[in-house]
Amino acid sequence: MATGTEVLDVGRCEHAVLFYQDEDELADRVSEYLLPAIQDGGAAIVVATPDHRRSFEIRLAGGGVDVAAARARGAYLAPDAIETMHGFMAAGWPDPAGFWRAISPLLRQAAQAGQPVRVFGEMVSLLWDAGLIDAAVELEALWNELGGQYPFSLLCAYPAQPPAGARQLDALTEVCHAHTQVTGVPPEAG
Repeated sequence: MATGTEVLDVGRCEHAVLFYQDEDELADRVSEYLLPAIQDGGAAIVVATPDHRRSFEIRLAGGGVDVAAARARGAYLAPDAIETMHGFMAAGWPDPAGFWRAISPLLRQAAQAGQPVRVFGEMVSLLWDAGLIDAAVELEALWNELGGQYPFSLLCAYPAQPPAGARQLDALTEVCHAHTQVTGVPPEAG
């Protein structure tokens, strides 16, 4: 497992996590991660909040991507993270079948646009921030299971905030172990 602040260089079937310091770092790192997929004849799926999607799209456009054209040809899919979660969360817990129904069609559609397929998912961070830490860890595991069925790489991101207590620290360790690459500086107990 790689750690540190190196450039995100993920291949097919990689599952990386980014611990970011601020919104600018998040936007820069995510757009750098997505850019090669769109430029190399592949596709990018961005499951994020509207503000983050706008930030990524501005940076992608600055990198030479015609986002509207990429969207039109199916090379850029950008569903809303909260709406997507509503499709598979039940009583504060991710339903595996619902998750597959929500995400599999996106992966199939992106694969039709070409390879590589790179996904950025913000749902785990939203669950974590809502205090649904175990649900976030479970969702990481569901992504890994889905990775066994479809060829894609996935980047998750969490703010680099110190964990509040032993349970969060344990869960943070689980999050790091669920990924093949850890980028940024994982937060330490405060």
